[in-house]
Amino acid sequence: MAGKQRITIVGSGFGALTATQWLRKSTAEADITLVSPKPEFIYLPGLIWIPSGLRTAEQLRINLRPFFKRMRVQHHAAEATGLSESGRVLETSAGPIENDGLIIASGGRFLKKLPGIEHAITPCEGIAAAEKLRDRIKSMDGGTIAMGFASNPKEPSSMRGGPIFEFLFGLDRQLRAEGRRERFKLVFFTPAPRPGNRLGPKAVDGVLAEMARVGIETHLGHKLKEFSAHQVTTEGGSFEANLIVFMPGMTGNAWFDQTSLPRSPGGLLKADAQCRVPGLKRVYVAGDSGSFPGPDWMPKQAHMADLQARAAAKNLAAELRGDVPQAGFKVELMCILDANDHAMLVVRDEKRNFVLPRSRAFHWMKRLYEWYYLRQYR
Repeated sequence: MAGKQRITIVGSGFGALTATQWLRKSTAEADITLVSPKPEFIYLPGLIWIPSGLRTAEQLRINLRPFFKRMRVQHHAAEATGLSESGRVLETSAGPIENDGLIIASGGRFLKKLPGIEHAITPCEGIAAAEKLRDRIKSMDGGTIAMGFASNPKEPSSMRGGPIFEFLFGLDRQLRAEGRRERFKLVFFTPAPRPGNRLGPKAVDGVLAEMARVGIETHLGHKLKEFSAHQVTTEGGSFEANLIVFMPGMTGNAWFDQTSLPRSPGGLLKADAQCRVPGLKRVYVAGDSGSFPGPDWMPKQAHMADLQARAAAKNLAAELRGDVPQAGFKVELMCILDANDHAMLVVRDEKRNFVLPRSRAFHWMKRLYEWYYLRQYR
């Protein structure tokens, strides 16, 4: 391709930043533009530690300006609003951007269709939501706290349930450390009869056994009907709740609706095994924005977004050189289910699935990984 190549990346999360690094390695002279509202990265896995005070907003919000300078990336402070010219022009709230290659890594969007969902806190929406949860817990003298998750009914794999387990077990440990656990009832709920099944059968057994051990009640296998200010209602009955924490299923970004991008049944962008968006040249997707071929347990998590982004970047760089894109990505779930001072390790791929029981070592491993991961952007 003649002339200086122009690459646009949408998003500033895990997938977008990994794609940026790999593209810069492969296309040293390309002009790379990254589009996101702010030049910052929020380390979402650390949100689980905000309620207990193990982390603050300042520790999880990373200024990306130094990273962009090192990577020679132009940051375009805007929101994506559409796509035209068969993907060669990204429409944004601050004007159009032309490109020779595009990677969409703008994350997913939580489905907020359940009646009364405004009464629930969705902690993975960001720092503000996690801080709201922290403040609500701090203000309570006792009562029932209900935590649960659900999937996208049109795409069951489009969900993020693991963090709810961490918020739940972390809260149990926090209340015990504060000497007030006996004043609270903790209830876990989900429409799934086997919660966390994507982690594997052994992990589900381990999670449920841990809930029983620490006195967390469960309400499983009943479709959710509605929330109110003080109640969770399912097809299997209702129960009182002074605080509801809920992670709904995920779908695609709202701006996808203003494009002709091919969509999955659940509203995500269709992708092939090389992370290409079918029917469009040099348009790729990575992370929560995409619906990828693979096993039904393929996780929606940061590690998976990194693996997909690496493949997308390699393949786009190959296309820009005139080569055939051939890089795939490994489907792998690596999860440390943390509880503030100990954690269990869950690993699953195409050949293996194992669970290592709770240990303080895994908690510190998760904290060490956070430090290691973030240092590349600081």
